[in-house]
Amino acid sequence: LTFPLLLVTLLVSFGSSMLYGYNLAVVNSPAVHIKAFYNTTWARRYGHGLVPGPLTLLYSLTVSIFALGGLVGSLLVGLLVERYGRNGALSRSALLILLAGGFMGFSRELGSPEMVIIGRSITGLHSGRCCLGCRAVHGPFLMAQSPAHSQGAGEDFIFPVATGSAAGLSVGFFICLGVFFAQVLDLPELLGEDRFWPLFLSVVVVPASLQLLLLHCFPESPRYLLIERNDVCGATKALRQFLGTPDVQDVIEEMKEEQRSLSSVEMVSVWQLLRDRSVRWQTLSVVVVNAGMQLSGIDAIWFYTTIIFENAGIPVSQIPYTTVGTGAIEVVVGLIGCFTIEKLGRRPLIITGFCTMGICLAGITVSLLLQTALPWMRYVVIACVVGIIAGFCMGPAGIPFLMTAELFTQSHRPAAYIVGGSLNWLCNFTIGFIFPFLQMSAGAFCYLFFCGICLLVALYVYLVIPETKNKTFMEISHIFA
Repeated sequence: LTFPLLLVTLLVSFGSSMLYGYNLAVVNSPAVHIKAFYNTTWARRYGHGLVPGPLTLLYSLTVSIFALGGLVGSLLVGLLVERYGRNGALSRSALLILLAGGFMGFSRELGSPEMVIIGRSITGLHSGRCCLGCRAVHGPFLMAQSPAHSQGAGEDFIFPVATGSAAGLSVGFFICLGVFFAQVLDLPELLGEDRFWPLFLSVVVVPASLQLLLLHCFPESPRYLLIERNDVCGATKALRQFLGTPDVQDVIEEMKEEQRSLSSVEMVSVWQLLRDRSVRWQTLSVVVVNAGMQLSGIDAIWFYTTIIFENAGIPVSQIPYTTVGTGAIEVVVGLIGCFTIEKLGRRPLIITGFCTMGICLAGITVSLLLQTALPWMRYVVIACVVGIIAGFCMGPAGIPFLMTAELFTQSHRPAAYIVGGSLNWLCNFTIGFIFPFLQMSAGAFCYLFFCGICLLVALYVYLVIPETKNKTFMEISHIFA
């Protein structure tokens, strides 16, 4: 990577994937403070506080509305990129974060719980546009900067960050990094006190502002300029800046060849994809791994870590530091996954990851049931939470997106991403909304539901999905057939 390309890679990653991870974890520890604010505001307005059921419902909506915003953003991102370009799409998404930060930051001063909920939905809209949509801005922007010979393999699909298919997990790594930053800022010595929770929620404006300011220092993505705008001169100038060499004619010719090939490809709709019998098993596989990624329980762990540790009997004063420790392990495992995916392949990592999560989720149930008789079981709960996060970062965090690209040709890929991305956000919303109620009704046994999902997905991958490393689409299609 040249320095300009490395800089724009980090800039887009910090302003997109890392913000998504931050917003996943930022509502974890301040739950008590936010609920207290909701209760106080309700009592001031109506003369009485909220009973536990409606209060839990209101807070669950605050947590899960992020995913509904993400769903809308992921469906709109293609139109946004087409109209404004990669730079323009990222800039407008950064403006959304500034708006969301304003809503959440001034919510307590204005006595408005609605502003917190609206701010959360807008951050979800940003994440849907920039991170996990079917044509996410993050990946296309980064891959558009890279010469074809340095992009990861797999027919005409180009992976982000130009470092081979390991970059398929780079998005997952930056998500883990965002979660870790949220956990660190939530320490009592930083923003973990009650008076700081609006500031804690609105810290997202800092990386968004940095991205907004610095993006204008870089040219538009070369591939967007040449392929979609037919601006050869602009693409040449941008490539020279990104690659640090005046000789970019070979890359321009590769792009022109790609432009000619894309013009002959007719994109299928989602309905056509679902009816296409030739890719039936590929489509089902995308559904299983993307839904399984969110229904694995990882969102429950990220959204409600503090509640889980409280139920396990961890002293309240120790929970923030315990959470930071789990986040640090998460970052390390995510980094290891980026460097090992090409050696180990997709199937071993995703199967091992889901199996590890399933075993640890069962371990949490056993530990919670035995903690009264065996107080040391609280430490087993911590170990199981670490195992769940490590298992997720090992493969399920990024490989489903990688597989979605490798299982389809260019004509089917956008529709496949719509299916996978929509399921991803819908399942994220479902878990974020129902987990508190599931925990109240089923107690320790609620984790067995997630355990079953993880083991079933691992079994499906083992029986149905082939290894896609270093295989063309035709080879993969033949194995499915």
